[in-house]
Amino acid sequence: MNDVDGPLPGDARHLPPPAPEVERLWLNANLSLPRSCVAWHAMRAQGAGGQHVNTTASAIHLRFDVAASDLPEPVRDRLLAGRDQRLSRDGVVVIKAQQHRSQEQNRLAALARLASLIEAAQNPPRPRKATRVPKSAKRRRVDDKTRRGSVKRLRRRDPGAE
Repeated sequence: MNDVDGPLPGDARHLPPPAPEVERLWLNANLSLPRSCVAWHAMRAQGAGGQHVNTTASAIHLRFDVAASDLPEPVRDRLLAGRDQRLSRDGVVVIKAQQHRSQEQNRLAALARLASLIEAAQNPPRPRKATRVPKSAKRRRVDDKTRRGSVKRLRRRDPGAE
């Protein structure tokens, strides 16, 4: 068909463009996040590295806003309730990766750490099973205390005086 003749009704060139997909960041086979929830910031790495470290921004600061993410609510709640030093008061996870010399490797390392953090929050904590201390253990503890006390008593200068 010529372009002069005009398009046929089923011509693919005149179909509407596909809807723009939300660009997703795949952390593993079954876990993805929208790219808008993850922010990167490149900076100079700390530590040894010679002259190269002073000229390149190879360290990565990854910032992930947990509250604004589309994670399931129980996972989000477990992430926010966790006592992790990487979690700010605002509910933003900050991960700094600077082990590698290249920015891309540090970016992948930060993503891997974020994925492991989210995977750990996906599993609900096992409920604690209440147990009692056995009587034999209590008796053993008290016997050890009295034995230790008698040894200390014998070390005194005048063992008979109390």
